[in-house]
Amino acid sequence: METIDINEALPKIYELLENASLGAEITITKNDLPMVKLIAAHPIPKRPPLFGIDKGKISITDDFDEPLEDFKDY
Repeated sequence: METIDINEALPKIYELLENASLGAEITITKNDLPMVKLIAAHPIPKRPPLFGIDKGKISITDDFDEPLEDFKDY
């Protein structure tokens, strides 16, 4: 969570709003007292992980490389 004084926040308000929309929590203070907290209106949906998603669901047997019974004649 980021904390910033109102006098520092005003010149870069667009940047602070952009960061808040991406999930950051920003507290704007005045005279060292919290005044406003910026947070995203809707949480940003997280993408599911690509690697490891099927861990424990897929297995390869020891005879994976052995010829299949149906194709022994070939």
